[in-house]
Amino acid sequence: MSTAAVPELKQISRVEAMRLGPGWSHSCHAMLYAANPGQLFGRIPMRFSVLMQMRFDGLLGFPGGFVDRRFWSLEDGLNRVLGLGLGCLRLTEADYLSSHLTEGPHRVVAHLYARQLTLEQLHAVEISAVHSRDHGLEVGAAARAPPPARGLALAPWKAPMGAGPRAGPAVHPEGPSRRLPQLPEQRLCEHG
Repeated sequence: MSTAAVPELKQISRVEAMRLGPGWSHSCHAMLYAANPGQLFGRIPMRFSVLMQMRFDGLLGFPGGFVDRRFWSLEDGLNRVLGLGLGCLRLTEADYLSSHLTEGPHRVVAHLYARQLTLEQLHAVEISAVHSRDHGLEVGAAARAPPPARGLALAPWKAPMGAGPRAGPAVHPEGPSRRLPQLPEQRLCEHG
């Protein structure tokens, strides 16, 4: 059984990403999280809860999807996709965190946005997701996931043929060096 090679990822600035030509696809995803003083199983501190969605392939991923740069800015496209999948929430350029590209047969630039919410706001987004227009079509229910203690890494992905527009990166608690760099808690707290 052969395994497909994982494409190399390169971090680029938002400005560099906007200069790329029409042969590039842009995928925008949002990490919505909240400080959580609760304990898992009554003894493990949770610290944060992160909103995830069940993807078409059964993996958990951040809400978001592909943005057609001919018609939308990154944020407008992301907000359009979030509106279809979550129902309410608007992110801005101030919520932008990072961009990574992969060259090869699939020329994709992945843009990550992050916003810290209160637990009450996170719960309201979870509730609105159930009532959104596309709930259950391309992605499943929103789920709250406690992040691992050592940080969060995004795995590079290749959208399979026939994948919906929200086929975003899978999240792994720890990963090999070919995955995106860890997102330090300090950097995430800057977006709160």
